[in-house]
Amino acid sequence: MVPIAYEPDYHTDTIGHWEGGQFLGSVVAAFRQGYTHTDDWLAHKRWYAVLHTFDAAGHHLDSRIERTGTEADHRASVDAAQGLLKQWLDALPGHRFGDIAIRPFRREFDGVLFGLVIETFEDDEHAELHPAGLGFYEPWDGSYDT
Repeated sequence: MVPIAYEPDYHTDTIGHWEGGQFLGSVVAAFRQGYTHTDDWLAHKRWYAVLHTFDAAGHHLDSRIERTGTEADHRASVDAAQGLLKQWLDALPGHRFGDIAIRPFRREFDGVLFGLVIETFEDDEHAELHPAGLGFYEPWDGSYDT
């Protein structure tokens, strides 16, 4: 299990518990896997609303992911994603924000990897939250690097 600390008004401000277990929500931008930089990159950077749910033991239950637009329409895309995430969170019975501990999982949507994946970087094993780019390392206290 990988602990993730709740930080209000920062990267992990939409995580916590609900009647069915735990949740991890986010608004995130990503390029499709394999994308290489082009002059029209604004049209290729996509914004998503994301809500992953887990049981009380941290096993992945479901992922709700929706693309809301591109960087070319940044404000509208982000606002739409934030609105969707708020609706989804409001629909989770008994949701409350706080620290979570979940197991690695992975889902692909729209050519983008979403999940908490165990990776090795410079001989250090860590858990990377995709596509947000948050890395969790020993001592596994819930803190992360961006």
